[in-house]
This record gives sequence, C-alpha cells and structure tokens, in this order.
Amino acid sequence: MDSLFNNAPGFDQPLGVLKHCHDRIRKQLATLDKLLPHLAVHGADEQARQAAKAVLRYFSEAAPLHHEDEEIDLLPTLELTAQGDDAVLLNEFLPLILKQHGQMGAQWKTLEQQLTAIANGTSAALSEQEVKQFKEIYAVHMEIEESHIAPMAKRIFSEAQMSKLGAAMQQRRGISPI
Repeated sequence: MDSLFNNAPGFDQPLGVLKHCHDRIRKQLATLDKLLPHLAVHGADEQARQAAKAVLRYFSEAAPLHHEDEEIDLLPTLELTAQGDDAVLLNEFLPLILKQHGQMGAQWKTLEQQLTAIANGTSAALSEQEVKQFKEIYAVHMEIEESHIAPMAKRIFSEAQMSKLGAAMQQRRGISPI
C-alpha cells in the first residue's frame, strides 16, 4: 500500500486533505518530468507504460474530484463567509482559480491522449512543451491555494463549515463516514 495513503489526513481535516492532494499532484508531475528522458532512451517500455498508467489514473480520477471539492464546496463557502479584505482577495483570485481549472482540463486532454498511447505501448511521444505548460499552471495554482485560499478558509470557517466541507469531500469519493 502506498505510504502516502497511510499518512493522509482524515476528512475531519478537509484542508489537510486538499493539501495532501497537492502533494500527490506534485508527485505525478515529477513522474511526468522523469518520463520525458526515459521515453527518449527506452521508448514505451514496461516502466514507461506503468508510469503513464499511474499519471493517467491520478489526473483522470483524483484530480477532477479535487477540483470539484474546490468549485462546489470550498470556494462557494468562502464566497458566503469572506468579508472585508478576505472578500477582496477572494474576488481577485476566484476567477483566476476557475480559469486555471479550465486550462488544466484542456491541457490534460492533450497529455491524456499521449499518455494513453504510451500506456498501451503504441507510442513513446510525450510533448515536453505540454508537460512544461501543465506543470506551470499547476504550480501557480497550488501556490495561490496554499498561500491564500487555504489559510483564509482555516481562519474564517466555523467548525460546522469545516465539517460540512469534509463530509462533502468524503461523499464525493463514495466513502462512508466511520
């Protein structure tokens, strides 16, 4: 079992879960980075196919849930709760965050096709430029969320709001409360 999973915070700490997702995203982006030179030397060998499958699985399954956590629950709750300087900051970042989600989705469609072909062993082509752009969008996005959005939520959300966020995230993943 993946040791990251064992160390993952519970849904009673929803901001911790979101941060943990960012850590896993960074891990998958690092795998993409390693895959580029590997493909150049070894082609779509077994290692490359397994790496491509892992990246595909994460960005096709877990990443969309993470974006839904933000778009459906976290950001709307912040919009309802933020006041004063927090509201001003949120109004500045909210359109950018949503735009980045769209950019990541579009970028992913291209990478997904390339990685699917690698996972199937039918191609060893992975665009370095597409990987670079995907990583850059995610890096800026995660920095905004970790530096501004999560600290704001931690500071202004009530215990009930945190609990509701965690429950929604848990339900989205089909995990029954214990």
